[in-house]
Amino acid sequence: MTELQIHLENVQQAAAKIRAAGGDRTPKIAIVLGSGLGGLAAKVENPVVLSYGDLPGFPVLTVAGHAGKLLVGSLGGVPVIVLNGRKHFYETSDAYPLKTMIRALKSAGVEALFLSNAAGSLRPHIGVSELMLITDHINFLGLNPLVGPNEAEFGPRFVPMSDAWDPALRAKVKAAAQANGITLHEGVYVAFRGPSFETPAEIRMAQGWGGDAVGMSSVPECILARHCEMQVVGVSCITNMGAGLSDEKLSHEHTIANATEGAAAFERLVIAAVQAF
Repeated sequence: MTELQIHLENVQQAAAKIRAAGGDRTPKIAIVLGSGLGGLAAKVENPVVLSYGDLPGFPVLTVAGHAGKLLVGSLGGVPVIVLNGRKHFYETSDAYPLKTMIRALKSAGVEALFLSNAAGSLRPHIGVSELMLITDHINFLGLNPLVGPNEAEFGPRFVPMSDAWDPALRAKVKAAAQANGITLHEGVYVAFRGPSFETPAEIRMAQGWGGDAVGMSSVPECILARHCEMQVVGVSCITNMGAGLSDEKLSHEHTIANATEGAAAFERLVIAAVQAF
């Protein structure tokens, strides 16, 4: 079989397993949990848990804080799929595992993708352990997961990205934050490939571009989801100030610890938001 044929088969088989796990439930919303935000998985009601390893073509995860589990259940009574962990492009140059994950969700009936990540702030008013609603992104990864022959079974060759982060869903997340007294900033997310943290000069560059937070994920998932006509919304949990903006010593452990501090507000926000979707 060709690489595309293998991919199509993996998508179909993984989607079938996800649908079977749902039983009578057909979740329309999938939530991807970023570094330090995996605690939301424990809030899923009546979950059926699938390991990524049991889903053909799904990513094999290697980074601490990413469990590699897919849960089908409910949040606040709303059927959802929760993906506890992601594969970053600093771990691989192979886009197919991420393509398989996003496209299997679409094939299983998901219509809206809620992305989350740990990010560094570029603005003094967006503080550590606070949340930022992503309004737009800048792809500085040096790659795009759609590079190569277009897989027309899923979407068009050229994908418009003007409203990549869906305005209607953003409005609902903002309303949920206001109703629950949760501080929610808004801003542009700049994706660097990593795994090295950004230099102070790169942070100044990202600020000059109009960026408000930096991270190493979420943009590829957004692109793939838009390619297959899923709505996308996203929230960053701020875990540090960008390099040169504070005296913090950056590390992955530091990221996980500060994401955990902001996780309670994140969990409340997600549960309230999915009830409004």
